Amino acid sequence: MGTVVSFSLREATTDDESKGAVALERAQAKLRWADDIFSTYKPDSPVSRLRRGEITVDEAPPEVAEVLDLCRRVADASDGWFDPWSMPGGVDPTGLVKGWAAERALDELRKAGLPGAMINAGGDVTAYGRPGPGQPWRIGIRHPLAEDRLLLMVELDGPGAVATSGTYERGLHLIDPTTGRPADGLLSATVVGLDLAFADALATALFVSGGKLLERISRLAGYHGFTVSGDGVVRATRGLPVGLKIAA
Repeated sequence: MGTVVSFSLREATTDDESKGAVALERAQAKLRWADDIFSTYKPDSPVSRLRRGEITVDEAPPEVAEVLDLCRRVADASDGWFDPWSMPGGVDPTGLVKGWAAERALDELRKAGLPGAMINAGGDVTAYGRPGPGQPWRIGIRHPLAEDRLLLMVELDGPGAVATSGTYERGLHLIDPTTGRPADGLLSATVVGLDLAFADALATALFVSGGKLLERISRLAGYHGFTVSGDGVVRATRGLPVGLKIAA
């Protein structure tokens, strides 16, 4: 997927430690499996072949149809700002599939019976449980104008996800579906919610919309958004819940 993925596991017993090692291997295998299916950089992947018109969705692995169906749901929820069908070269679900794959990897850790785990996939985070008794997972979102400054501190006490899209690390790479050109109206956009696949895609949509999607996200149950403009102004959805703190 062209990024680094890290894992944090809570192991309350010696048995958890042995289960965790096996589950970690399965989680990593799940990420490699997803990359083999959805990579647009591997010419023989099903998605690459689909983009070239060599196969249909029905001829691809069933997960391709599952992900594209989820893409349609996000496209509707984002008023069309997330549109994998508008990408150069054909349909490209990259803006959603990293989060989708991380959720599948987290399922492997959950199924092992571990009391808590967190996955950080290139800065996009999904977690369940707790890192310790009475402790929430704490995720810091860096300010795009200062690497050593926090924009937001998110506390996840149970299942939750945090996704950020921006240009401060990878440059202009997010395509505005209305123009076909890279979006450059914001420095970063973050979405906090229940599912990383949905949050990942919404963060992309929020960024390319230039922040216009904030009001729409505020009406989605369980989701909140934050943007940073080119001059450093922070905007957020209404009703900031407990556990989400704008850093000073």
